[in-house]
Amino acid sequence: MEDVMTRKVTIRDLAEAAGVSVTTVSQILNGKGERFSIDTRTRVHQLQEEMGYVPDFNARNLIMRSAQTIGVIVPNLGNPFFSMFIKGVQSTSRERHFIPLIFGANYDEDLEGYYLQELIKRAVDGLIIASSSITVDAVDNILKKNGIPYLLIDQNGGPSLDRVRINDQRGGKIAAEHLLALGHKKIAIVMPADPTDNLIIRLDGFKHTLATAGVTLKAEDTIISPMTKLGGYQATAAVVKQAPTAVFAVNDEMALGLIRGLHEKGIRVPEDISVLGYDDIDLDDYVVPKLTTVHQPVVTMGEQATTLLINRIQKRQLDPQTVELPVELKERESTGPVSK
Repeated sequence: MEDVMTRKVTIRDLAEAAGVSVTTVSQILNGKGERFSIDTRTRVHQLQEEMGYVPDFNARNLIMRSAQTIGVIVPNLGNPFFSMFIKGVQSTSRERHFIPLIFGANYDEDLEGYYLQELIKRAVDGLIIASSSITVDAVDNILKKNGIPYLLIDQNGGPSLDRVRINDQRGGKIAAEHLLALGHKKIAIVMPADPTDNLIIRLDGFKHTLATAGVTLKAEDTIISPMTKLGGYQATAAVVKQAPTAVFAVNDEMALGLIRGLHEKGIRVPEDISVLGYDDIDLDDYVVPKLTTVHQPVVTMGEQATTLLINRIQKRQLDPQTVELPVELKERESTGPVSK
């Protein structure tokens, strides 16, 4: 007889060891074995543990008609914002007995499209897409054609039925109010070339609040750079050229990179230039100076996105679901009053 240890243990091996049929084992392991004796059920579960039997996922998938999996595509796994978001996705997925398949697409539209196609081929039950480059139309077209529930993050006004909304208008407003309260009027913005909908709304809230207070930004006060630590670092020379008293970076990663660049040029933060971020990632408390930022409840965002998606998977006819999440200022050390 073939040594069972040299291959994956099958349900047939378990049934033979227990002295029952494959059907009996299947029903007991799927929680439908009430009609069998306690002895039989106990024996099957004990042997499963002893033999290390793991049910065949593909076979179960065919029986259950659901893979119990969701696909998650984010732009950058290296950004703690998305790590925190995924933490929320994982905890709720586990509570609801789903497995998330997570991919980082490195801000590459082709790679995002590839992962999207592959996840559909693998029959995921739904998708969470925190995309910065793939077009809403492309997502909507591919997913609607295949009848797959999905939820878009960072794309306000997109076509997905369900939404986790962060009040980005208010986020931009409180960022501007903070800098104005410290006396700043010469302000620069660091942002990416192709901002997502939520960033556009965030910047609108920021600029509108400044304008209301009589502070108008010129075109050259906006510095374009990739939305990463390196992007913030690379924006340093352009920021210094504008000689602002304060900089609003549209995410914390850019802010941290910029602080490093300013430090290398001997420019003190916040004594010479205040730097304000957005997100409140876990690194903010561990840099010098600690980063002042606008807090988003990122883990909660991941939890809520997963909850809404699984609700939709399990009941397709649900009314549109919307969750509103708050933002707040986290004042630390990287912003200060304008030096006289």
